[in-house]
Amino acid sequence: VDIKWKLGVAMSSDTCRSLKYPYVTVMLKMADSSGQIKDKSFEMTILQFQNFFRQFKEMAAVLETV
Repeated sequence: VDIKWKLGVAMSSDTCRSLKYPYVTVMLKMADSSGQIKDKSFEMTILQFQNFFRQFKEMAAVLETV
């Protein structure tokens, strides 16, 4: 139903003083077979997000031909 994403950078945690790595949080809003809306979210590295985005674009192109 909807997809949102945001870029973040983890600076530190209680177990690691210096992280400084970027990540992407993806938030999906999906409808199940009964029409009920469910929210799912997950984090990815930048490289994982780039691969995810590429695959998503390929799926969209295939769906446009149907």
